[in-house]
Amino acid sequence: MDKYYLYILSVHIIFVVSWMAGLFYSVRLFIYHTEANELPENERVIMQREYIKMEHKLWHIITNPAMTFAVLAGIAMVISRPFLLQMPWFHVKLTFVVLLLVYHFICQHIMNQLKKGIFKLSSFKLRLWNEVATVLLVAIVFAVILKSAVDWVYGLMGLIIFSVVIMMAVKWYKSYRQKHES
Repeated sequence: MDKYYLYILSVHIIFVVSWMAGLFYSVRLFIYHTEANELPENERVIMQREYIKMEHKLWHIITNPAMTFAVLAGIAMVISRPFLLQMPWFHVKLTFVVLLLVYHFICQHIMNQLKKGIFKLSSFKLRLWNEVATVLLVAIVFAVILKSAVDWVYGLMGLIIFSVVIMMAVKWYKSYRQKHES
């Protein structure tokens, strides 16, 4: 199976990219779905019905299948090269992947709540939530590419700085929108 490793790796990367795209766009739809509450009732009903349909299709046609195939390809990679399990960087990567899976299923829960008309998170909190996937993606990529403990110190510091910059950008955008909507 080792001779097929690069094919498996390619499939893994393709489905990770698709999965991340689905996660990013799903949460963006959750934001719009939530903001539709501010519309007049007739528009709100139409828009929220449309968001429910879009969220459902995106989740079940792209996001969930991409997650499933990314995980299966990842398992196939480990079967092909079991020594990966002995690498410290791989344990770090797996930790972030588990966190990404948790994120995925929390997103699914949010989608199911929105479908039932339950809006627990504001659009601002959903914007912040959307950035969690970005932080996890960055952490996974750095773990895979850097692979060393020394680089991890710098990588972790960079990840913290990156997270702070993202949070500041989201807060800036919120204030920008508030000024221009008034």
